[in-house]
Amino acid sequence: MQVIVAGEQQVQWQHRPQPQIAADEVLIKVAYSGMNRADLMQLAGHYPPPPGASDVLGLEVSGVVHAVGTDVGAFKVGDRVCALLTGGGYAEYVAVPAAQVLPVPKGMDLAQAAGICEVFATAWYNVYGLAAAQPGERVLVHAAASGVGQALLQLARELGNPTFATAGNDDKLAHAKRLGAEQVWNRRDGSFVDAVKAWGGADIILDPVAGDYLAWDQQVLNLDGRLIVIGLMGGREAQLDAGRLLMKRQRIIGSTLRSQPPQVKARIMAELYAHVWPLFEQSKITPNIDEVMPVGEVDQAFQRLRDNATQGKLILVW
Repeated sequence: MQVIVAGEQQVQWQHRPQPQIAADEVLIKVAYSGMNRADLMQLAGHYPPPPGASDVLGLEVSGVVHAVGTDVGAFKVGDRVCALLTGGGYAEYVAVPAAQVLPVPKGMDLAQAAGICEVFATAWYNVYGLAAAQPGERVLVHAAASGVGQALLQLARELGNPTFATAGNDDKLAHAKRLGAEQVWNRRDGSFVDAVKAWGGADIILDPVAGDYLAWDQQVLNLDGRLIVIGLMGGREAQLDAGRLLMKRQRIIGSTLRSQPPQVKARIMAELYAHVWPLFEQSKITPNIDEVMPVGEVDQAFQRLRDNATQGKLILVW
């Protein structure tokens, strides 16, 4: 089968044997692969796969079940599915623990389904899991036009959490408002601190930027607030105020989804199926797909990610 791995700052096509499946795994014939910024980081050499994970790029796919392990009862050959991966998604076939596979939501096509597992799992796990968001708590969403940002705006809207969104241009901010953001801020206008304070501050912040943002995040984080750092787009170093951290009982949590153990990913996927899949099937939330591109144009797709020239997910079709 054909696969795509990270070469030296560029993709590399390889031919590899079709994966063998364990008793608890499903073999998926991949129809579409979802692209994520984590793939771009891996390509640049900054985000290696966890020990034991495939070196093939790709953290989510959709497709059709091609084979099932002897212990798998939830799926059968021919089922339309989507999956959350630790790696291996840029390939014609991928073997996945069955607990990380879900049926495609009713009414959704395979192209859309390739773009939901990673971003909705990230938004759900961090804000409604780690931060334990309660109805009415206020959420600051950075990089709101990203796949994760758009997923969180929709979840927060449906689950009763007001949101403040930041992004890099007015078109992206207008889209964030359409998805439910109460207030927005263009990061090119500088610090968001005064605007977020005027809005009422944030009880929870989801931050894929870090760097200078962390000091500003602290200034707008309310008493008992939770700041979840999920990326380093703005740099890995920051200056924090330990006094504010202490007196306001703030919590700063670093989080990555990819390196979570299988049992945690299984729990997250079960929660998505119980709480998020019904929202898809009732058309209360939707996938946000920017473009579906042929897998042969993967280099051009990565360049769009580098340029931040997307408003939603890029999907590769095999």
